[in-house]
Amino acid sequence: MILVLRALGVGDLATAVPALRGLRAAFPEHTLSVAAPDWLAPLAELIGDVDNVLHTEGLDPVDGWPGPTPYWAVNLHGRGPESHRLLGAAGAERLCAFACPEAGHLDGPPWRDDEHEVHRWCRLLRWYGVESDPEDLELRRPAPRRVPVGVTVLHPGGKGTERRWSPARFAALARELTRAGHRVVVTGSAAERDLVERVVAGAGLPNTAVLAGRLSLVELATVVAYGRLVVSTDTGVAHLATAYRTPSVVLFGPVASTRWGPPPDRSWHRALGAAGGVTGGHHPSAPVDVSDPDGAWTRIHPALAAIEVDEVLTAASEVERAGRERRATAA
Repeated sequence: MILVLRALGVGDLATAVPALRGLRAAFPEHTLSVAAPDWLAPLAELIGDVDNVLHTEGLDPVDGWPGPTPYWAVNLHGRGPESHRLLGAAGAERLCAFACPEAGHLDGPPWRDDEHEVHRWCRLLRWYGVESDPEDLELRRPAPRRVPVGVTVLHPGGKGTERRWSPARFAALARELTRAGHRVVVTGSAAERDLVERVVAGAGLPNTAVLAGRLSLVELATVVAYGRLVVSTDTGVAHLATAYRTPSVVLFGPVASTRWGPPPDRSWHRALGAAGGVTGGHHPSAPVDVSDPDGAWTRIHPALAAIEVDEVLTAASEVERAGRERRATAA
């Protein structure tokens, strides 16, 4: 068995796809198990190269462990001693991980703060003789389901409020896209329903446009896979758009797009906001308060505050055109 630790979220698992496929190709005779939250199991199925998900939250002990002794244990979670020790307890013949003197693991490449997340894990595997393709980001397309298709997806939420754009600007964007003929829906988690409802109400959209908390993970992937356009903050939905080559505009704030953005050579994806050249891939500026037309105040990162609705509309038009050209070329 090859045991992989990636106990994080949707975007984290999506950026590990090339590394996971590299491991599958290198060890076809072994079971490939990923230690991750069990709610990510449907996404692992869409990757198509993962045999099973062993439930764990963060760096908690893996459910059902100890199991069979792994041949390799691979740390795609991070560089810290906690994750190294968690995997070390599995007793694998080899631990594949970044060098971590605190955990007594010296056999591994050095960590680089400014590296793109996809390339980070491919470089780690290369150190151990496993090749992977950082461009291999696609997921299996789910079978059509009873969800909206051909829609434009706005996703205003995401981990940490500093990653969020102004809800009033999302509402203004939704109004303009609707005027241009887009059928707009707004997605989010159940905890983000108030935020999503605020955007929908501000845009004058019907209540049916509120999809927060109404979709399973596979249903969300289906909406994105068969969608027209995605405009998202720096969160998992953006990585789903990359995986399905759905034209997208991603809004970045405290984290640099050079760390988590879509491949820069794919013209049907566009990153706006914080770029590279920031310490540790994080933009150091303090958040600012933005006054919305409805009288509310929103605290967001200055890189996000600098993004105007017109800029997003222009980018949306450009990525849609690039997407049409890509499809015409592939036909």
